Amino acid sequence: MDAGDDKSYDDINVTPMVDLYLVLLLIFIIMTTAGVQGTKVDLPKGSKAPAIGGPKSKAITVNNEGKVFLDTVPVSLEELEAKLNAHKAQVPEFPVVVRGDGATQYQMVMSVLDVIGRCGITEIGLATQAPK
Repeated sequence: MDAGDDKSYDDINVTPMVDLYLVLLLIFIIMTTAGVQGTKVDLPKGSKAPAIGGPKSKAITVNNEGKVFLDTVPVSLEELEAKLNAHKAQVPEFPVVVRGDGATQYQMVMSVLDVIGRCGITEIGLATQAPK
């Protein structure tokens, strides 16, 4: 036997394990940010007119159960008004896009539009699907 064969291994090479964890973390980050686009709703059909929106816009979604979401956070109408007023205090001019499910009650969409009007927001868009 060689003298080198008797040597015990006191340390473990963790570099491949760290590489694996970093790849998994990267995949997790990409999948999480890809899923934060908003609550899924079945949008009604509309025209091919240019849309408003962008990184500074706020998305208000009304799903088919009548629940209201600001970006992706569920809110009541009172919380929606408070959060829009707080955001308007920081950013005076910003567009709002209302995404209403095609099967939702029209009254809930009108209530959301009423809240937006009380907040003094003038740039309002209604999200629709392009016609086929």
